[in-house]
Amino acid sequence: MARLVLGILVSLVFSTAAWAAMRIGQTAPDFSLPAAVGGKTFTFHLAAALKKGPVVLYFYPKSFTAGCTIEAHEFAENAAQFSAAGASLIGISADNIDTQIAFSSRECRDKFPVGADADGKVIRAYDAQMLKLAGLGPVMSDRVSYVIGPDGKILYVYQDSAPYKHISNTLAAVRKWEADHRP
Repeated sequence: MARLVLGILVSLVFSTAAWAAMRIGQTAPDFSLPAAVGGKTFTFHLAAALKKGPVVLYFYPKSFTAGCTIEAHEFAENAAQFSAAGASLIGISADNIDTQIAFSSRECRDKFPVGADADGKVIRAYDAQMLKLAGLGPVMSDRVSYVIGPDGKILYVYQDSAPYKHISNTLAAVRKWEADHRP
C-alpha cells in the first residue's frame, strides 16, 4: 500500500498537467517586486511594463542551475527580437535579490531583468510553484512562461521543465500578437 501511495505522489509531482498554470484569457495578477538588470536593482511593476506592450513573464526554479542558465542565455540572445516585436521580458525565481543581481549580469548578460520573489507571493499568484503540496518546503517555481497582453490578459502559457522551447514559443506568441495589433 505504501508503494502505491508513493507512486501516486511521485506521478503527481512530475506531471505538469497535474499542476497546470494559469489559463489563457485569465487576468494576470498585478505585482511589483525587487529586480535586477545589468547588476543594478530597481522595482519591477507589471502594470507599468504593460503600458509599453506585452510582457513575457517566465518563472524558473533557481538561478545558476544548468537549465535555468541555458534558458537565461537563450532569452538574452533573443532579447532584441522580443523588443523589436514590442515585448519586454522578465524572469522570476524565489532567489533573493543578491543572487538576482549576479544572475542578471552573468547569465542574463545585462539584456533583461530578473525578479526576486523570495517570499513566493508572485509565484503563488501565478500558480507557478513547483510543489503545490503544503508543507513540502519553501516555495520554488516551476518552469512556466506567460505572454501577457497590454490589457493584462494572459495570451499564451507554456509549461515544461525543459528550458529549450520556452523562448521560441513565447517569441512566436509575441509575434502573433504584434501581427494582430500593429498597423
